[in-house]
Amino acid sequence: MTLKRRVTADEHLLDTAHSEEWKQKAAWRVMKIQAEFVEGFDTLEAAELGDAIGVYGSARTNVDGDEYKLGIELGRKLGEAGFSVITGGGPGAMEAANRGAADAGVKSVGLGIELPFEQGINPYVDIQLDFHYFFVRKVMFLKYSCGFCALPGGYGTMDELFESLTLVQTEKVGKFPIALIGTDYWGGLVDWLRNAMVREGKISPDDVNLLLVTDDLDEAVEHMKSGRG
Repeated sequence: MTLKRRVTADEHLLDTAHSEEWKQKAAWRVMKIQAEFVEGFDTLEAAELGDAIGVYGSARTNVDGDEYKLGIELGRKLGEAGFSVITGGGPGAMEAANRGAADAGVKSVGLGIELPFEQGINPYVDIQLDFHYFFVRKVMFLKYSCGFCALPGGYGTMDELFESLTLVQTEKVGKFPIALIGTDYWGGLVDWLRNAMVREGKISPDDVNLLLVTDDLDEAVEHMKSGRG
């Protein structure tokens, strides 16, 4: 069966044609964006998450693979350390982290996003929000997390990771601890940051030190504890 591709709210918002319909509905879209912020803040404030960790990772992670098991263990260890867990709510690595959090008996949050093809919220989420706009969803991650762990992932994971890094580096937010889980997966990226960005003077050596790269989940969890208020 061929899946039908939907046109998302982000596509409508970023429509470069600026059709007459777009102009007529521009004010309505602003209200829709505002409503997403209000619902997100209201829901997550009422949830009383306490200290929470945002976990990024690929929706394509195989449920039968070692990376999925790693995600479950990470979510569980974060929960045992007293953290709620926030993910994008989807399958793969996100599902694994939510599953581990659920196993640990802590709050398991899924911040879903509208995509051209249906993805759905995984069954291990107990606090669910669905967003039309990526940028609203990012604000919720950053507002309600005190640290971030990135499991192996793709473009979406990179986007969320570097959004967090940029805000820390520019001191727009406090010192969020950020851990990259998997030295084999992430090592090449960090080598490139040092050998290209630092060498060319685009970032400072200290900027690379904003990232902890590890295979040791206990080390990652200890690092997350430095972000507690």
